[in-house]
Formats: sequence, structure tokens, C-alpha cells
Amino acid sequence: MEETDAQIVSWSTIGDASAFVELTWRHGVAIHRYLSRRAGGAEADDLLGEVWVQAFRARATYDHAWPDARPWLYGIARNVLRAHWRATARRAPRIPTAVSDPWPKLDEQLDAEARRPELKQALESLTDDEREVLLLVAWEQLSQAEIAFVLGVPPGTVRSRLHRARTAMRAELGAEGLLAEDKLLKEN
Repeated sequence: MEETDAQIVSWSTIGDASAFVELTWRHGVAIHRYLSRRAGGAEADDLLGEVWVQAFRARATYDHAWPDARPWLYGIARNVLRAHWRATARRAPRIPTAVSDPWPKLDEQLDAEARRPELKQALESLTDDEREVLLLVAWEQLSQAEIAFVLGVPPGTVRSRLHRARTAMRAELGAEGLLAEDKLLKEN
């Protein structure tokens, strides 16, 4: 049976600091994708390093009730992004940077790509909070409880933001647009 992330963090705090490396192997790609979508690929590498430094420093404060460290790491990554945006004195991008796929699934992506401007406009119509919740569900595949942890808000707040975001997306895109939305959000 594989160790939980909580066990690994615990071991790293009681004398086996090298155990923490296992978390980088387990979650490094997902956290990098999160950073890349929001800050661009070039900046994501440096930001990822900062996430791991902060996570290592904060490992003693990890809540062991969460066996999966992803929500904790996404929360740290979100704070690193905010600090980065403040330091560079520019506003967080309204729409995350799309990650290009060099080998697209042609049939599906041609249709989805044609709808990208509509999706972008629909995402821009959302508040920052609604967009963040929607993208954490679609891209990072986090549960509502995990998103509540990442954002530091009650689960009910996540549910209402997600409901408002989906309602707004339906109004902007219509029923057919939701299929394109699903494809584009999952691709990026």
C-alpha cells in the first residue's frame, strides 16, 4: 500500500527531510501546469521552485486530516502567483494563458478551437472568484471541498460560485457551447 501525502509530509518533519522529494514527484507536473496556465510557461519554472521552497518551509503546519497534499500545494501556488503579480506590478491575467498542444486531436480540436473566442469572452464575463473556482474544477479536477481549502473559503461559497459560473457560461455559450467549453477547458 502506497503512503499518503500526509504520511510523507509527517516523515519529512520528523527527521527524514528527503522524504519530501516524493511530493515533488507526485504533484510537480500538476502544480507546474497550474502555474503555466496562469503565468505562462517561461515563468512557471521559477514559480514552481518557489512553491516547493515555501511548501518545504511550511510542512510542519500541514493539516494531516488531508491525505492528499494537492489542495495544500495549490493554495501555496496561488499565494506564490499573487506575490509574483504584485512584485511585477502587473495585474493577474484575466484569462489564463493557453498551453499549446503540438499534436492536436484534429477533429475535436478544430471545432473546439473555432469556439475559443466565445469561450474566452464567456470566461471574461465571470468574476475573478467564479473563474478561479470553475478552472480549479475543470483543469485541476479538484473537488469542491479541496477548492474550499485552496481558497480558504467555506464549501458553500465554492458551491455558489461554481453554480453562478456555470449559469453564466450556459447563458453566454448556450447548450452547444457547453460541449466546446468542456473540451477547451480540459485541453488547457
